[in-house]
Amino acid sequence: MNLEAFILGCGGMMPLPNRHLTSVLLRREGELFLFDCGEGTQVSLRRLNLKWKKISVIFISHTHADHVTGIPGLLMLSSQVDRDDPLYIIGPPRIAEYIESSRRVLEMYINFEIVVQEITSPGIVYRGDGFHVRCFPLKHTKPCYGYTLEEDIRSGEFHPQKAQELNVPMGKLWGKLQKGEMVKSADGKDVYPDDVLGPPRSGRKFSFVTDSLAFPEISAHVTGSDLFICEGMFEKELAEDAHEKKHMTVDEAAHLAAASQDIKKLALIHYSPRYNDYELKQLLKEAREIFPDTVLTRDRMLFPIEYIDK
Repeated sequence: MNLEAFILGCGGMMPLPNRHLTSVLLRREGELFLFDCGEGTQVSLRRLNLKWKKISVIFISHTHADHVTGIPGLLMLSSQVDRDDPLYIIGPPRIAEYIESSRRVLEMYINFEIVVQEITSPGIVYRGDGFHVRCFPLKHTKPCYGYTLEEDIRSGEFHPQKAQELNVPMGKLWGKLQKGEMVKSADGKDVYPDDVLGPPRSGRKFSFVTDSLAFPEISAHVTGSDLFICEGMFEKELAEDAHEKKHMTVDEAAHLAAASQDIKKLALIHYSPRYNDYELKQLLKEAREIFPDTVLTRDRMLFPIEYIDK
């Protein structure tokens, strides 16, 4: 089952010609999930040939303009597509007010159901087939949340040789064992999944954190992430300025990744517009000194997230 993250926008505060505002799209076997929707999101969706009508849920971190201004334009496309399933929008308090006022003032024609859910407490905010999305509070100038998408535990690896040794015929019975069902062998004996399967295997985990002071609890929430997308708005010399605005520096983002257990990759996002592309290399250098497996995100960058079985 494919799991891929597309960077639709990596910038913060104001859009630049080659740096749209923050937005990340996660594709899991054809189903799409959007994390924040800054200005320029539609442009990247079109350039990547991603069909917005397949987006099941939009998760919003907070209601600052650089994270939500792409939503009205996205919704206004609804008059041009056929869609049967509802679109869920999940975010902090006042996200419902923002969506409703945008629809009313712009007189949008919406031909499908939009379900807006405001977060009232941390925890699981969405469940899908074989995964769930959890939110956790961040520390910003207004209510703000980080998100993790985590797949369920998978069955252990199937060992055909063990099934053969237990006289289980190849075919449907092997499939049932892999699904966790008990079967009868050719000689009438009970054969259980544990008899032919290895230990359970973890699913994959994606984490998204932006616009927050750094604090230890973030590491606990994102631990085990195969891909940890985290804001890297300022270099460490500007820590005082960053903290005044309730943001973190790149070295603080790297420390969060290093303090977490088993983070595979840290991807920095939401850069201050003060940095040109050359200057961003200094931010990357600072982060890699603490967490070597760090990359700078760029608009329309793709991150495949693979299973890693230990």
